[in-house]
Amino acid sequence: MTKIPVAIVGASGYTGLELIKILLNHPRFEIAFLGASEAAGEIAKTHKSLNFVIKTEVEKTEIDEIARRAELAFLAVPHKQAARIAKELLAKGVKVVDLSADYRLTRENYEAAYGGEHEDLENLAHAIYGMSELVGVSAIQNARLVANPGCYPTASILAALPFLPFADLSQPIIIDAKSGVSGAGKSHSDRTHFVNVNENFFAYSPISHRHAPEIEEKLTIAANRETKAIFVPQLLPATRGMIASVYIRLAKQIADPNTIAREFYAANQFVRVINEPPQMKFVAGTHFADIYAMQKDGTIFVQSAIDNLLRGASSAAAANANLMCGLDLARGLPTIAYAP
Repeated sequence: MTKIPVAIVGASGYTGLELIKILLNHPRFEIAFLGASEAAGEIAKTHKSLNFVIKTEVEKTEIDEIARRAELAFLAVPHKQAARIAKELLAKGVKVVDLSADYRLTRENYEAAYGGEHEDLENLAHAIYGMSELVGVSAIQNARLVANPGCYPTASILAALPFLPFADLSQPIIIDAKSGVSGAGKSHSDRTHFVNVNENFFAYSPISHRHAPEIEEKLTIAANRETKAIFVPQLLPATRGMIASVYIRLAKQIADPNTIAREFYAANQFVRVINEPPQMKFVAGTHFADIYAMQKDGTIFVQSAIDNLLRGASSAAAANANLMCGLDLARGLPTIAYAP
């Protein structure tokens, strides 16, 4: 069976590592290029867990070399840098899955949240948001550029989507989301220092976090009317995983919210509607999103759990690449949890 050559730009980070792990076991994709800002030798020198697993060299990112070797590129680099690379790759016919924020938002929302002018308005106009539950499978299948959703928006949007038709959207949707420390990336900061994170728990950038506009924009599209969210992210003393607790006021009564969610996601094998509140450990290492909902006094409480590095980043990117390359969405996606 013919392999599809792909590149990972930003192979040294956590999402780059998770992409490598997925692609090494993927039946159709083949890693043809690993890129970083500077050449770094064998990838196992950067990710020690890959020692004796893969010997591919990490090379300095060269657009012409990526275009020569790969049909599709994953960009696991910071925003603004991603747009510069994507623009050049797309001009050379390489499909792109961008894991940064550069193509997720409208120009206005992006520039307000991330500052400065957007560097690639031409491609922003045709970028597809890479959440099939929201945009549909065919939109991603026909895309040359997919904007991979953020981890917090993924957990929040998946939780809220089934209940938007019943919601009182004159009231904001309240989202209390908690993430493992890996969501902050490999760069060190006082906030993610072991001494500060261990046996601790705190909110950061409450209400003003830059993922809030992404959540509001996509829920507004899904509801076909303006939807506001009060979004509070919090940091857990855990390596990976994410839980979003979402509170939605009802405009009309419903019988059983779990039944509504189960029917909404009936055709989706990677959203599991369960009968008890989800746990991060049961989705860690997988592409699954676990969802549970209940209601009281006109308010729905719905909770979702995902692996922030996988469903919130790398396995979502692999799912989008599958569709862009004419494969089944589920091809090669991880399904076995890191439990216990």
